[in-house]
Amino acid sequence: MRAPPRLYALVAAAVLSVMGTALVPTAATASAASASATTAASAASASATTTAPVAPAAAPPKLRASGNKLVDENGATRRLLGVNRSGGEFMCVQGYGIFDGPVDDASVKAIADWKVNAVRIPLNEECWLGLSHIDPAYGGANYIAAVKALVARLEAHGITPIVELHWSHGKYTGGDNHCPGTEYATCQKPMPNAQYTPAFWTSVAQTFRSDQAVVFDLFNEPFPDRATSDPTAAWKCWRDGGSCPGIDFQVAGMQTLLNAVRTAGAKNLVLIPGVAYSNDLRQWLTYKPNDPAGNLAAAWHTYNFNTCASESCFNEQLAPVIAQVPFVAGEIGENTCSHGYIDRVMAWLDAKGASYLGWTWNTWDCSSGPSLISDYNGTPTNFGVGLRDHLKGMR
Repeated sequence: MRAPPRLYALVAAAVLSVMGTALVPTAATASAASASATTAASAASASATTTAPVAPAAAPPKLRASGNKLVDENGATRRLLGVNRSGGEFMCVQGYGIFDGPVDDASVKAIADWKVNAVRIPLNEECWLGLSHIDPAYGGANYIAAVKALVARLEAHGITPIVELHWSHGKYTGGDNHCPGTEYATCQKPMPNAQYTPAFWTSVAQTFRSDQAVVFDLFNEPFPDRATSDPTAAWKCWRDGGSCPGIDFQVAGMQTLLNAVRTAGAKNLVLIPGVAYSNDLRQWLTYKPNDPAGNLAAAWHTYNFNTCASESCFNEQLAPVIAQVPFVAGEIGENTCSHGYIDRVMAWLDAKGASYLGWTWNTWDCSSGPSLISDYNGTPTNFGVGLRDHLKGMR
């Protein structure tokens, strides 16, 4: 989801009725939330030391695509069922830290206690690459080390880490622009950029290529279709990049990013989203990038305010994709402070054997966006109850 400041949340919920729109706090609010969350995490860690040690979880699987299913190294069918852990995309570029709230072992255990088997980690390419305007305390080697440490903690609990590019470089002034006054990675852009994004994925792939339990999600929510009224041009831009209509910067298409991953020697599973903030997959099969490793899955996002938010649309637009390739709903959510919509989505995806992850494991007010928890001990919000109870009931 894209992430405007919390100040704009109520307006955004009404105006952006057809977009995928994650709402996160302002930098100051995020910093305060992190401070309180860290206090809570410290208390949780202290209490955790009094409990008896538990056996380590089984390692997460090395996933690969087989037909329209995900399978592990033994050929057993697997699904990714979990949550997003937002923060790594915005805290660093705002100069307040790396993650929003605790990511220590106690906090990861709280996630695992929901019977989660996958966590999606949104990232910022400028922070990973350590560009000069990023505070070195939160960028470059320090940022990479923090991400690697979180990946290791998740894997220690048997959870599949999904590393994903959320915010990227490039000044964009076209339709649905979210930060038109800057080229910096301070908001969601319509497409990745040729200047930095291939280098980001080369570095990420080199970092994790020896660990095929890590999944790569190439770009959060492309929306080249908001920059042009020509759907064919939008999908060509999505795949091939270059000079795209309505986009101010040179674009790196999905084929270029996939090539960067594979050239770096990584055979990991790669998720590739559609357009319209990942809500439209109608031409995904037509423009599907070529993968020499044959290890791709389609990624989709859905919220109650999206255009494709009904079972009839799911059957028409998604079912043909699910019939051919593995399918991961990387973000599911709603802005109702309840779970009626995601209950329907999960039921439909369960029937198809597809994967899904709730947005988001952060302690934000549900009125400013879908927040699964009210504290980092894992206490669910009214929205989060739906996902938690559903995941626990599946085991």
